[in-house]
Amino acid sequence: MKNNVKKMTITGLLIAISIVIPLVMPKIVIGPFSMTLASHVPIFISMFFGPVVAISVGIGSAVGFLISIANPVIAARASMHIIVGLIGAVLLRKKFKYPIIILILAPIHGLLEALVVMALGFPLTVAFVTTGIGTVIHHFVDGTITYPIIKALKKVMGKDMDPTLNKEKISA
Repeated sequence: MKNNVKKMTITGLLIAISIVIPLVMPKIVIGPFSMTLASHVPIFISMFFGPVVAISVGIGSAVGFLISIANPVIAARASMHIIVGLIGAVLLRKKFKYPIIILILAPIHGLLEALVVMALGFPLTVAFVTTGIGTVIHHFVDGTITYPIIKALKKVMGKDMDPTLNKEKISA
């Protein structure tokens, strides 16, 4: 019970941060592409607490972008954080190291967001060049920002951040 309360509290805090970041952090918007500094940090941290936490924080991220920018295209792109976080959490459970996960996730993240933009009617060049490549760059920037935060959190939280111990079931 105590562990569930702790996990729910961490999830709530990460969701709150993922909603607040788009409201307060500097951003660059170029058509359907936006880059909000540190917007991926909560999702990258959430991966260390398991798939359910990562999915929950991904949903919070999409809500945060919908509230802050009121642009459904950017919010739809942000919903891809659900998939990115889930894949990252699964890779952590399989004992992949964080830097490798960031490398693996970057093209997946870029492709997912480019596909969303393309599905919403934007030209291929806008989708894949501006959004896809822009997302990959933004992913690496936020992945770098997150790394020292994770190292510090692991010192404080210890086993609570060990994804191999987070074995909650995901029902489809």
